[in-house]
Amino acid sequence: MAEKILMKGNEALAEGAIRAGCRFFAGYPITPQNEVPEYMSWRMGQAGGAFVQAESEVSAINMIYGAAATGKRCMTSSSSPGISLKQEGLSYCAGADLPLLIANVMRGGPGLGNIAGAQGDYWQSTRGGGHGDYRTFVMAPNCVSEMANFPHKCFEVASKYRVPAMILADGIIGQMMEPVQFTAPEVDPSKLPEPSWALGIGEGRTKRIVKSYDLREGYLEKMVMERVARYRELEKNEVLYEEKMLADAEIAIVAYGTSARVSLAAIKLAREKGLKVGLFRPITLWPFPKLRLAELSGRIKKFLVVEMSLGQMVEDVQLSIGGRAEVNLHAKPGAAVITAEEVYDTLERIVKKGAKEYAVAQ
Repeated sequence: MAEKILMKGNEALAEGAIRAGCRFFAGYPITPQNEVPEYMSWRMGQAGGAFVQAESEVSAINMIYGAAATGKRCMTSSSSPGISLKQEGLSYCAGADLPLLIANVMRGGPGLGNIAGAQGDYWQSTRGGGHGDYRTFVMAPNCVSEMANFPHKCFEVASKYRVPAMILADGIIGQMMEPVQFTAPEVDPSKLPEPSWALGIGEGRTKRIVKSYDLREGYLEKMVMERVARYRELEKNEVLYEEKMLADAEIAIVAYGTSARVSLAAIKLAREKGLKVGLFRPITLWPFPKLRLAELSGRIKKFLVVEMSLGQMVEDVQLSIGGRAEVNLHAKPGAAVITAEEVYDTLERIVKKGAKEYAVAQ
């Protein structure tokens, strides 16, 4: 069994990326993800990689574009306003079919917001965020161990399908400390095969070009449709979710990140009161586990989505269920932490009223 280490979420994320073969990091400081570049600043050198504190978020994402074009595993990280600044570059990376890892440790918004943990970046992360037709593989951890081990999965998926991958964590997960087990296989980047498309130097190398455009008539459409075919394969093969206490549930809570942890505590309160409630936690936010939710809606007729935002994932839940069951929302924006008691109160109102509860917590 792997040794347990007490680590902060952001530091576990950085160490997990290095163990997954990442050897280039470029980033810029912003709370609450500052521990990621701080950790990388000394640890990357130890691992034989390179760390760059860029002059801006825009510079950082374009440095990652260059590094990813060589076929090496690379990463950048930021928090909500900084991720917004990276969106143009992320669109270019997606258009050039570059595998890379980007981490967003979410804070309050919109605008500068505040430095507390929030979940208001769901739409931006799962809908691309930049311009054009593209998708990003998105994983949402709800504990420090998942912060540590998700980078491996992200790099593997990014490399297999040639897409950007994202770890979307709220600031609470980034800042909390827990015992961590690094269970994902450690990767020696020198033993990874060189991609056939990657740039490089050396005598006898085949000429290669990495770009996000093709001005020939009809060729951009061809590039986009080839990419869409990979997205469809990704949707078939890489969906991840977790279920707890759903076997006899009459109400299912759908939540991710810190909201899922709080919801699980609320479910325990509800079970003590005789309410049959279970948890459905999407682990991949894109691709979203829509088929499983649709299946569950054949039996469970009440769903409660819990989010630290005004309600964004709730739309994916509604689309997945397609009117076959009632979808309620417990939303708390402004980077305020939801409590288990608040969620339980909403559950109780849904049961007593027997009607739709779609409210923002005050």
